[in-house]
Amino acid sequence: MDGKNPLGAFLRARREVTTVDQVGLPRTPRRIPGLRRDEVAALADMSTDYYIRLEQGRERNPSARVLEALARVFQLDAEATAHLRDLVHGRRPCEGPDGCGDLLRPDVLRFLEGCDHAVVFALNRRLDFLAKNSLATALYRGLDDHGNGLRLAFLNPAAREFYVNWEQQAHTLVAHLRAVAGAGPEDPFVLELVEELSRESEDFRRIWARHDVRTRTHRSVSYRHGEVGELTLHNEVFRVGAAAGQQLVVGQPEPQTSSERAFEALRGLAGVGAGRR
Repeated sequence: MDGKNPLGAFLRARREVTTVDQVGLPRTPRRIPGLRRDEVAALADMSTDYYIRLEQGRERNPSARVLEALARVFQLDAEATAHLRDLVHGRRPCEGPDGCGDLLRPDVLRFLEGCDHAVVFALNRRLDFLAKNSLATALYRGLDDHGNGLRLAFLNPAAREFYVNWEQQAHTLVAHLRAVAGAGPEDPFVLELVEELSRESEDFRRIWARHDVRTRTHRSVSYRHGEVGELTLHNEVFRVGAAAGQQLVVGQPEPQTSSERAFEALRGLAGVGAGRR
């Protein structure tokens, strides 16, 4: 996924996106963005030679103290720090016959299909759509999503109009994929997806190269729907029990807003009676 040196690729990417202002260093003329290797080494209290060996893959077993120091320099949050540790120590494989959790429990599917007051869809860890309720189907109507949220965002030109802030949405999706992909290609379908998107999309290559790591929990997403206009949904993401990587995304508009009016129009498209809300 990132060659034979994922730790080095991660460190290099984080070094290039960390600015001198973030770490309190004076601004100086430089040929490359971000921090220099010697600056990282000094901030992390290690020799420059040792840090260079880490980036080049000649040192693959840094201590916990070294990882903590690097996480501090790059200002990693808890999730990204855990990802850094996984790159060194590995991650326990996902459970299940294919490690992905593609089958929804019948009770989860019944809940999803019966929910008529919110946009609800189920995803696996690769962001494949496992199921959509009628409102989600109406929201994505007319879009060829290839069955996957990342393919929709990067391979369908219409996505740049559909998502009001496409760049933000693209970064969020890629950071999520980084988080679930972990230290290596546990899931061959994740590896296949990354290779496909890297081959077909320059934007995916650009954002993937940042090595941002962040699973989705809750956030607002603004859509530009061809029939009902613009609407913003507050999306909450729920893990589905013990299923490996399955999640439910539940989206609703803020009350008494233009988004709520557009949402009611979406309910009409979905054939959901307003009286049942």
